[in-house]
Amino acid sequence: MNYIEDLLGKLFPEKRRKISHKENFLQSEVEVSQTRAWIASDRGEELMGLVYNNYHLKTVGVNKKPEVHILNSPYANGLAISFQDPLSPSDFNHLFFAFGDRLLALGYHRVSLDRKLEELTDRVRITEKLYYKPPFSSGSLDQPIDQLFGNVAIEKIQVDNEPSYLKVLVTVYSDRMYLPALPFRDFVERLFNR
Repeated sequence: MNYIEDLLGKLFPEKRRKISHKENFLQSEVEVSQTRAWIASDRGEELMGLVYNNYHLKTVGVNKKPEVHILNSPYANGLAISFQDPLSPSDFNHLFFAFGDRLLALGYHRVSLDRKLEELTDRVRITEKLYYKPPFSSGSLDQPIDQLFGNVAIEKIQVDNEPSYLKVLVTVYSDRMYLPALPFRDFVERLFNR
């Protein structure tokens, strides 16, 4: 009986489920203060300025490192930043949390901070995600709600523990319960504190 089971097992192997795990996590007080120190440092200001300039260069078709990709659709806009020189893994992590810090300064509130680990065919992808919503308040029920720029998701993607890219995605509400979202170009200016 074992021989037949072994033979059948070799002919019809069980499909192995790929691992996928999602968890919430917290940024420690030390990490928060390190990110704020990085933002205020010459290095932080230099790299934020570089990414900001590369975004604007990309809008006219010029690519510089680190490369910035522009995401456009009627209800979602965003940008993605490739992990390239002169960014270090530490800079990449600080940039991720620095964008989140800027959203808090714009009046947004953080809804979640989570990490997802996924087994791909021959790799492991780790996605850390910050999710922000605008402060919804309306003086009256018959007045539209100000959505500011919309909901914002910031993702940091690593493949096999190597940084890959950051993505900032803004999605807007399109029904009449909400005021029209502010322009994405203004969001970019505010995100980079310009």
